[in-house]
Amino acid sequence: MKWSNQIGVFNGNVLVSKNDKIIYQESFGFTDVTKKKKLNAAYRFNIGSITKEFSAVALMQLQEQGKLQLDDKVSKFIPELPKWANEVAIRDLLQYTSGIPNVNWKIINNDKDLFDGLKLTDTLDFKPGTNYDYNNNNIFLRQFIVERLTCMSFKMYAEKYIFKPCKMNSSILTPFGNEKNIAKGFNNNLVQDKTDLQITGGTYLTTIDLLKWVNCLHSKKIINNQSLYEIGQQFDLEQTQSALGQAKYKDENLIEHLHDGRAGNYEAILVSDINEKFTVILLDNNYNGKVFEISDAIIAILKDQKFIFPQNIHK
Repeated sequence: MKWSNQIGVFNGNVLVSKNDKIIYQESFGFTDVTKKKKLNAAYRFNIGSITKEFSAVALMQLQEQGKLQLDDKVSKFIPELPKWANEVAIRDLLQYTSGIPNVNWKIINNDKDLFDGLKLTDTLDFKPGTNYDYNNNNIFLRQFIVERLTCMSFKMYAEKYIFKPCKMNSSILTPFGNEKNIAKGFNNNLVQDKTDLQITGGTYLTTIDLLKWVNCLHSKKIINNQSLYEIGQQFDLEQTQSALGQAKYKDENLIEHLHDGRAGNYEAILVSDINEKFTVILLDNNYNGKVFEISDAIIAILKDQKFIFPQNIHK
């Protein structure tokens, strides 16, 4: 980890857990582009696509309560959407097989713009369930369905029914005010990321809270084993993702869970091997595309295998 920081490929926080104990936890580098303040374990990072697990779990919680079925069509919950909503099932939103076109980010400033964009979408890119397209309209639609069914904002739902039961005390969802201990994303040309749009869903948390999340999820405290199996299913094509990212099962029991995320210059990776009882978490606010290499090296060390130091091809 010192090497990765010294050669300029990692600026962030790292946590490694083995046999339910944290065996390594460190901070490397700086909180923002000014490079004046050093990171510490209390800093929160945007976890990018790992956030998608929360809306998936929310839908599974509602299914367990009998409020929806995965084969229900979107129109059942949001009838004012165009006729394509009669074809798209909740399962399609979880597996990115809805065919809904991607968000037109040029015209988006807030949640209302996202919803209006869905209302203005007249045709799907493909018949639901027949192909795969990993895009964020699936995620926002998941959140809108949770809001309709629970009569509360998705932000409030996540705080009450996901973060609180898992004791994720540092986790916050956008939009938020002037929160403390937020690591700010920046690039290698020392340009800081733009401020977040006023849309719901970006999650900022500490390495400890992400560990609490996987422990809570894997121990079935927040959804049952069947639900955990359902959200790990993916479309049968190379390079597809489930709502859990990459999930492996044996006899319908989760054995491996890998999810990465990127938002601006934030990058995040979570690798959990349930049989080997280890979890590796890297949260970074200066994108270099190296978190996979670094986590692979850490996992090799945990397994007493040869490991390769990450390289910086830019220098």
